[in-house]
Amino acid sequence: MSKKVHEFNDIIRKLRKEIFGKGPERIHTVFVDNMAVSTLYGNLTPTEKFIASTPEGLQMVRTARTSMIQDLYTQSPPEGMEELMGSQLLHLFSDIKIEEDFAISVFVFDKNISE
Repeated sequence: MSKKVHEFNDIIRKLRKEIFGKGPERIHTVFVDNMAVSTLYGNLTPTEKFIASTPEGLQMVRTARTSMIQDLYTQSPPEGMEELMGSQLLHLFSDIKIEEDFAISVFVFDKNISE
């Protein structure tokens, strides 16, 4: 893993730990053209797992996880991300599969960021 990928993953992990109280256990990121595609494993807290044990709770956790993170990135990109990438973050697309505890985030930048 390149240093840039490692630093990018650290930014994601730190922010999610601050927001949700737990960061992903493992992150795999690839840079493609103007996008960073990150797969995040082991995201949920024990409380979220408990809440998600019902259909209503599962939807609530999924909505909270996707909406909160997208709103946060819309307000302001994580500290150091744009500097690291040398590019402005334009959009974040994110979803989580609660049952399998993995998420996908696609970060779209204004320039090519691939290495």
